Amino acid sequence: MEKLVVESKVRKFVKEASGMNTSASAFEALNKLIHDACTSACEKAKSDGRKTVMDRDFS
Repeated sequence: MEKLVVESKVRKFVKEASGMNTSASAFEALNKLIHDACTSACEKAKSDGRKTVMDRDFS
């Protein structure tokens, strides 16, 4: 599965927000969540007859 997450940005965000470190396995899980959300959003847009994924497709 292609990486969709910029790990350095996530690590920085987590560190600044909580002072915590981020494990490599967290990126695998986060990438899967994003991949699944994008796949579902594409299917929703397609079922609505659109070729553009919109914010409403993620809800």
